[in-house]
Amino acid sequence: MHKAGFVNIVGNPNVGKSTLMNSLVGERISIITSKAQTTRHRIMGIVNTDDMQIVYSDTPGVLAPHYKLQESMLNFSQSALTDADILLYVTDVVETPDKNPKFLERVASQTIPVLLIINKIDLLQGQAQLETLVAAWKQRLPQAEIIPVSAQHKFNLDYLLHRIEALLPPSPPFFEKDALTDKPARFFVTEIIREKILLTYDKEIPYACEVAVEQFKESDSQIHIMAVIYVERDSQKGIVIGKGGKMLKQVGTAARKDIEAFFEKKVFLELYVKVEKDWRNRTGLLKTFGYQPD
Repeated sequence: MHKAGFVNIVGNPNVGKSTLMNSLVGERISIITSKAQTTRHRIMGIVNTDDMQIVYSDTPGVLAPHYKLQESMLNFSQSALTDADILLYVTDVVETPDKNPKFLERVASQTIPVLLIINKIDLLQGQAQLETLVAAWKQRLPQAEIIPVSAQHKFNLDYLLHRIEALLPPSPPFFEKDALTDKPARFFVTEIIREKILLTYDKEIPYACEVAVEQFKESDSQIHIMAVIYVERDSQKGIVIGKGGKMLKQVGTAARKDIEAFFEKKVFLELYVKVEKDWRNRTGLLKTFGYQPD
């Protein structure tokens, strides 16, 4: 009997959803940085065995939207509640159970299995703190099975995987058995570049940037990529480029190395910066960047 299902990962920003996703998939599918709101899309990672297919979905952190972009991000998270076979609600040892009560109410109303993942338990001082946390969460999500983990240190992930496999419904596979993700190659190029932007610049700059691949030419031995970093203001363009192009070159060098590792090929990467005023609130551009349906 073959089993298959959608295991959707939701929660507030910065609780370790992407780290958990990458650990469960065994591949670096999602961006990981210490900054909140790193994930903007809903990203699938697929794990296959002979008799099983698990389709994980990483989603943006749930937050009150201030831009149309953030409205789209929230829609990705909310849609994950409607098409899951198993829901992983991820929290950590820092945030309190009373954060984001409206979204929690929707999680509590689910009829599918809900696994409440308390992440980063390596930061706790002892068992008593964990027991207090578990008791508080049990009041909020009484139907959920609570599983403490450390995604970064891969603690208790074997047990989590065991529970996911046990809860998967009988089903034929949804994707080809050699599939790793539902996203095309270009998507991972943009995500790697965006990760380097998040790691290189401070404050608002990373959140005002979007990346689009304009050209992707692949041969047997190498890939030639031309990508554009979009910003909202001329002043941001100057910061992204840096004096004498120093900052843009730094981003490009770091991104190229990771893209080469991802594709296992030589990569030639050209980066340009363009201004698209207020792109985070422009529906047409959000469709172009894949945040809204055509």
